[in-house]
Amino acid sequence: MPLDTLDRRLLALLQANARASATELARALGVARSTVLARQARLERQGVIVGYTVRLAQAEAGAGVQAYVGISTAPKAAALVTQRLAALPELRQLCSVSGEFDYLALLHAESPARLDALLDEIGAIDGVLRTTTAVVLARRIDRT
Repeated sequence: MPLDTLDRRLLALLQANARASATELARALGVARSTVLARQARLERQGVIVGYTVRLAQAEAGAGVQAYVGISTAPKAAALVTQRLAALPELRQLCSVSGEFDYLALLHAESPARLDALLDEIGAIDGVLRTTTAVVLARRIDRT
């Protein structure tokens, strides 16, 4: 079943605060509490909502540095490169992307020196042709 405007508004509110009560959500959406509960249950059943989590403030998540790394790979090297990247504990996310790179990785390192070492490790993986790195200076909007 496709999402309607109310579903999308409910999801946006939950992304901003997954701990909001059904009453608070209903008030913000201008609908009955039972409507919110029914919609939320349906979205969970359909696999649209797959879980609830806690987001930590950057200071609480640990000092360090985050960077997005574009990774270009040799043909047929995807499985090996993905396997080696998965072994890095600092890897937070790896996406297969279209465009200039084959993958976009989000790294969280404890220090610039560790980020530098990680980039060297990634560059040394068989099948990695090149990397381009963008260090995160500040999060302006974070809806993850």
